[in-house]
Formats: sequence, C-alpha cells, structure tokens
Amino acid sequence: MSTKDFIEKDFYKVLGVPKDATEAEIKKAYRKLAREFHPDANKGNTRAEERFKEISEANDVLGDPKKRKEYDDARALFGNGGFRPGPGAGGGQFNFDLGDLFGGAGGAGGAQSGSFGGGIGDVFGGLFNRGGAGTTRTQPRRGQDVDTEVTLSFTEAIEGATVPLRMTSQAPCKACSGTGDKNGTPRVCPTCVGTGQVARGSGGGFSLTDPCPDCKGRGLIAEHPCMECSGSGRAKSSRTMQVRIPAGVTDSQRIRLRGKGAPGERGGPAGDLYVTVHVGEHKVFGRKGDNLTVTVPVTFTEAALGGEVRVPTLGGSPVTLKLPPGTPNGRTMRARGKGAARKDGSHGDLLITVEVSVPKDLSGKARDALEAYREATADEDPRAELFEAAKGD
Repeated sequence: MSTKDFIEKDFYKVLGVPKDATEAEIKKAYRKLAREFHPDANKGNTRAEERFKEISEANDVLGDPKKRKEYDDARALFGNGGFRPGPGAGGGQFNFDLGDLFGGAGGAGGAQSGSFGGGIGDVFGGLFNRGGAGTTRTQPRRGQDVDTEVTLSFTEAIEGATVPLRMTSQAPCKACSGTGDKNGTPRVCPTCVGTGQVARGSGGGFSLTDPCPDCKGRGLIAEHPCMECSGSGRAKSSRTMQVRIPAGVTDSQRIRLRGKGAPGERGGPAGDLYVTVHVGEHKVFGRKGDNLTVTVPVTFTEAALGGEVRVPTLGGSPVTLKLPPGTPNGRTMRARGKGAARKDGSHGDLLITVEVSVPKDLSGKARDALEAYREATADEDPRAELFEAAKGD
C-alpha cells in the first residue's frame, strides 16, 4: 500500500460502517459485501472484482485491532492527506507520541511496524524527506500481495488440509530480466533520482511522497522498452503451490502467508499471500465456534426411562451418551474434547442435542402398550401449568 493510499483511503466508507464500529459489525459488513461482489458471483465483471479487492483490503486493516489502531492514528494525524499538528504545535514541534504510532518506544526498535508493507515508516520517511534528492540508488521494491480463495469440505476445515493453489501474479519479466529494457540497460529516472517517489508539499515545510509519475514508482526508465512487458519490468506469472490450511479454520476466514505473494524487484521481499477460506456444510455435524454440534434421535422409552446411546464423532470413534431418566426433548449434553482444534492444540467439545423420535407406524403390540400407558397416566395433565399461567397478567 502506498503512502498516499495509506493516508487517504477511507476503509470505514469502503465497508459502510461507522468509525466506532465493533469488530462484530465490521466482520458482518465484510461478509455481506464479500458475498455480493465475489468474483465467482460476478463472472467477467471487472468493477465487481476491483470492489472485492477494495473490500478485502479494508477488512485486512479494520479486522485486525493492531492495524486498525495504526490506521486510525495515522488518519488522525494526517487527516485525509493533510498534516494536522496538535493544538499549540509550531516550528516543527508535534503534540503527539511517536511511540504510540510505531507500537513502542521511539528509536530503531519502535519504527518498524510492517503492518502496511511500509505503512507508518514510509509516511514519516516522506514527511521528513529522508533519502530524497541527492541519492541515485534505486530502491528495492516489495512484491504485491496476492489474494486467492479455496473451498474446503467441513472435515478438511476441522482437521486441516494441504491444498494446491494456482495463482497468477506480477513477477519480474523473463524476457528482460525485470529491467523493462530489452537490452537490459535501463537508466535512472531523472525525476525521482532513482527513488521511485516524488515529494508532495503539504505546507509548513513538510512533504508527503507519491509514486513518481514518470517511472511509475520503479526508479528506472527503459530507453528501449521490452516488447513483452512494455517497459514495466513486470509480467504475469502463473504458478501452483501446495498450501497448508491449519486445522480449525472457519468459513470466510482470511489466512495470511508471509512471503508467498508476488516476487519483489531489485532484491525486495516478496509480498504476502492472503487465502480466503470457504467451508462446505456437513450432513450430520454443525459448528458453533470451537464446538461441533450434532442432533441425535432417541426413542420415547430411552428418554423416559434413561439408557445409553451411541453417538458418532467427526473422524473418530463413537462416544456413549448416558441419558438420565426423564430426559426432555431438546436437551443438549456435552462430549468434551470432541470438537474443532484450537490454536493452542486443545479441542472444543461436541454438543449433543437429544431429539425424541415419534414413530410414524406402530405394530399392534406397540399400540396396545401405548394405550395401556395412556390409561395409566390419564390423570396427568402436562398443560395444567400452562393454562394457569395464561390466566395471569
């Protein structure tokens, strides 16, 4: 993300949530928009694809409390692209704590955030015009982040799976070795002196930086543009890689794999790979957080008299559920440790809901037995309390 994007993009507006939105509200808004603009639901719609990328980018920032704080602090400081010193500030004195923005005390240890691919560090690098005029060294460029998706079965999501992912991203052009020049001899851009950035004044003697318009942020200009990449030095590259999806992932969860995105330029690091996971449904089991759920039919006699019922588990041996006499329909019982895996290596539970099964067809012997039971319990009225309560206010 560029400095300009970091300061000026309104991620709250992208997701359609207020600035004081809770994590749950942000997650709900993201899921709704992601379903609406998902590429699979908008085949050939480039606008929907771009919108989906914007939504994913906004969720990546606002969905992470640490990134969200950094973003809010930067927006409060610069305010939609313009620098805003605190009350009483002047002569270069700032009324804010740099340690808060960098996530720690000042100095070399505190100035490395990295959450935005440069983020705060790049903002202040441009603000004080570090490394500007006078340098002719072209800077390494970090590779782009890549977004992809994968669909897992319910069991794969619970147990974890290794899946092949075919990705298309920008990589150094093979024809010109990433130089952009067919002869392999690009020259340093005279506008930005090889930095790939130009200063943009904001008043008060300070400046922000934008990608150089002449070299498009590369720091180099091709005298003889490569025919394959049109002088950009980048070309589309497809590759297939095996990705391990950890056990216990949830539907719509976004996983970040560091350094698995597009390759960098001039020794720069690779970008990150973001994998959005979609999970299919199971015919028997459901899920609530780290717990699995299952509904088990029982007979009337098992519920009334008690007994032992075998219950299936996901990928494991059945467990035996002991029903106490008089178990009501809809009661939920717990089999500990039979749920989804947690990050700490432990497991959630299996929540077993009892459902009394009413037979559709009765044999003559069963019918006689039930008739006898009805006569034996004729004086009992399970609805008596209901009518008494209905007479009240």
